[in-house]
Amino acid sequence: MELSLITFIPLVAVAIILALPSSQKQAIRIVSLVAALAQVLLGIVIWRGYNPALAGINDAKSFQFVEKIKWVSMEFGNTSINIDYYMGVDGLSITMMLLTVIVSVIGVISSWTIEKSVKSYFILYNILSTAMVGCFLALDFFLFYIFWELMLVPMYFLIGVWGGPNREYAAIKFFLYTLFGSVLMLLVTIGLYFSVIDPETGKNTFSIVAMSNPQNFQPDSLFGGLGTYWRYLAFIGLFVAFAVKVPVFPFHTWLPDAHVEAPTPMSVILGGVLLKLGGYGLLRINFPIFPDIFQATAWILALLGAINIIYGALCALAQKDLKKLVAYSSVSHMGYVLLGIASVTTEGMSGAMLQMFSHGILTPMLFLLVGVIYDRAHTREIEKFGGLASYMPVYTGFVLLTFMASLGMPGLSGFIAEAFVFLGSFRAELTRPMAVASTLGILLGAGYLLWAMQRVYFGKRRENAAYDLEGEHGHEHIHFHDWSGKTDLDGREIAMLAPLAVIVIVIGVYPSLLTDVMTQSLNKIVDVLSVGATILTAK
Repeated sequence: MELSLITFIPLVAVAIILALPSSQKQAIRIVSLVAALAQVLLGIVIWRGYNPALAGINDAKSFQFVEKIKWVSMEFGNTSINIDYYMGVDGLSITMMLLTVIVSVIGVISSWTIEKSVKSYFILYNILSTAMVGCFLALDFFLFYIFWELMLVPMYFLIGVWGGPNREYAAIKFFLYTLFGSVLMLLVTIGLYFSVIDPETGKNTFSIVAMSNPQNFQPDSLFGGLGTYWRYLAFIGLFVAFAVKVPVFPFHTWLPDAHVEAPTPMSVILGGVLLKLGGYGLLRINFPIFPDIFQATAWILALLGAINIIYGALCALAQKDLKKLVAYSSVSHMGYVLLGIASVTTEGMSGAMLQMFSHGILTPMLFLLVGVIYDRAHTREIEKFGGLASYMPVYTGFVLLTFMASLGMPGLSGFIAEAFVFLGSFRAELTRPMAVASTLGILLGAGYLLWAMQRVYFGKRRENAAYDLEGEHGHEHIHFHDWSGKTDLDGREIAMLAPLAVIVIVIGVYPSLLTDVMTQSLNKIVDVLSVGATILTAK
């Protein structure tokens, strides 16, 4: 029951919020926070009870905390529809589940200042929280698809109603990109159902675990052959669905718009969790189900990873808006995930998973830090700042830690993740050229982060830097030396940033907290990707 509890606790909060009057804003916030904290506590219990010696992936017996109930069973002549409520964890899902519940708490705290339609906001937020956790725990593809689609609607409204001036455009763009990928995923899901047999029941199944074992494909089915036209189409369809979320070039253009227009809490959720669902989908579903196509196209994945890394960093270098800089840095950093996976080595995939977790902590910190000065100055233009460290020393300390971790400073989470990615990708001959090219991303990353740091925080104070502050007489033109009384971090802001900062340091110093949990599952993925095509050939 643990997995169902951690998934649906936010829906209990929704029921309570529905019963509360809209005027009880503080009570609505507290209910949401209690639900998010309960998820964290339950997540820790699951993590502590997890046995890292078991692999998962395509072995149903090695998944843990399994909940499997027959959900839908219908017979149509010679055809049957069998859908299970099937949830479980292995090294991949438990790591991403922990990340999700941590970021969800931070999202609630950062939403504390939301005043517009508070009841509606937190109802949508809690529905989104349930959908995110459910995606990482679902082992039935149909159930996964339901959670995947459930994320789309609340995020659309949370951006479109509570976002910036161009929120409608950004929300619609996000919706259309994601929906396009979802349609492709649905078509492939149906084809897979009629191609895979559950070894326990002898019937067609939506089980992701069964689909990840090549022995369960029927030889005469749509996707049963090796390297067939249909398998290529299915692989591409799933890849596009997940690549939109990552986002992989050239499906990335929705991300900067969505981040810039989204309210700070939604940028936190979007950058911290939703992008990771793309990488998780590639590792959990796309590549293990089609190992033969993956082997034939791994060099393309590595190339796309290198493009993401370099192109995203170059775009970040050119930005004048601090939030857009962070958005493009996400495009760059998620490229390391693709590069690590393409290496088909345990080191590379460990680096990819560590990068997803590290980026899932650092990106929320970056967006929260941008939100802090935007709340005070009502601008994000880099040229409007300068010498901010002398006015906000505590805030600048958090910025320094986050920037150093993002550019890969040793002892922090970003370094160990990128180090593992390069260890794996240099070891694999196929990905070595792309790994060499991708080292340019490290230099460019240091360039745009340090340049932003110098101009905004440590540069010369700009006497003509205007802030659009709300004063007694409307908007006032206030210079830096007048910007007092609303300077350094308050208690709520420290409560958001401090736990994330601790995680960044702890994972950087002691990455075994995560790698010990993930290693067996990643070894199993390497085996599946390496020998899956051989099994299909033998059939």
